[in-house]
Amino acid sequence: MRTWHEIRRFPLAVQLLLVNQFGVNTGFYLLIPYLATHLTDDLGMSAAVVGMVLGLRTLSQQGLFVVGGSAADRLGARGVIIAGCALRTLGFALFALGDGLVVLLCASVLSGFAGALFNPAVRAYIAREADGRTAEAFALFNVFAATGALVGPLLGSALLLVDFRTSALTAAGIFAVLTVAQIMVLPARATGPRAGTVSADWREVLGNRAFLAFALAMVGMFTLESQLYLLLPDGARRATGWDGSAGLVLLVGTVAHLSLQLRVTRALKRRGHRGLWVVAGLALMALAFLPPALVPGTSGGPDGVADGVVRVLPVLTGALLLSLGLMVAQPFVMELIPDFGRAELTGTYFGVFYVVSGVAAAVGNTVVGWAMDTAGRSGAAWLPWACCALSGLASALAVARLRRSGALPAPPEPAVPATA
Repeated sequence: MRTWHEIRRFPLAVQLLLVNQFGVNTGFYLLIPYLATHLTDDLGMSAAVVGMVLGLRTLSQQGLFVVGGSAADRLGARGVIIAGCALRTLGFALFALGDGLVVLLCASVLSGFAGALFNPAVRAYIAREADGRTAEAFALFNVFAATGALVGPLLGSALLLVDFRTSALTAAGIFAVLTVAQIMVLPARATGPRAGTVSADWREVLGNRAFLAFALAMVGMFTLESQLYLLLPDGARRATGWDGSAGLVLLVGTVAHLSLQLRVTRALKRRGHRGLWVVAGLALMALAFLPPALVPGTSGGPDGVADGVVRVLPVLTGALLLSLGLMVAQPFVMELIPDFGRAELTGTYFGVFYVVSGVAAAVGNTVVGWAMDTAGRSGAAWLPWACCALSGLASALAVARLRRSGALPAPPEPAVPATA
């Protein structure tokens, strides 16, 4: 009840964008995780072609975040959010209706570019409309996002019992509903004339050394967050011998976010500098990979259900600690980003930040994948877990150094009422 009360305290536009994020993640995860299987099994495409289709979607999203951010600053976040959701609707519909390579490549580009538009624009809109409670708004944002990331795959696996076309059309329908809701609810905000050029905006953001240092320091957070979908599910499957155990990892994280995220953010906001909590969250995320690493590797499946439960507990403990670390750090990271520069460039700052995070996640997953392959050949089961722990620790130390040097923005001063 407290969570719902907190939601109602925000403006209607922010409330819509919270629900919007639930819909975005539900629509995305009910389709994209099953796209590769559809391309290979249903359409008979080679692994190289599948990799090209999926890679083009990722590249058109991660590489163009800064375009979406600049568009939000120059044209207004509302229009960019609506355009992004409309393009995602079209892209997902093309996945359902087209079987040719050209159509599928167009669908990948459209759906990826759509994410590049609305992701930074949504965050910029929330940062501007949160009425001084930015951390709490992004805490709730995480709750809705985590819930959608859990519901999406479950709904997608159910719809695939019909066929992939039904799943894709359902995802497109979700984004269509979101587009209409945004047109009806999101108020337009006049942007006014802007001096200078877009390239000048980019130079200003890229010339902000403190911001770039912070973005690079946060590489560990995005690398470790992506292990909720790579290393931890793989560890759960190996521990239990059951493919369905990968869903337990997401379930643990979602339940933790639903029950604790807002409480954690509100409690920490009253105690200490937000930079301190970013450091603490990153350290906790690094710690999350120690329990699975300390369990000696075993060959073969578990000896019964009880043995499977015992073997998977360290992995689920790691998933819980990782989710707790994200709860501690992420809302304050989102609150810090706009404070590095002018309010007129909020979208651009988010765009550049997410370009860096996308590259970080790609490189980080490559390193973790290499460590997993090496561990499989050498028997050093601890290696990928140790790589993740060191990555989180390095990020925590980097942010701590920025905090000590005064490079992180100070929290805004509370308004002081005028006296006669």
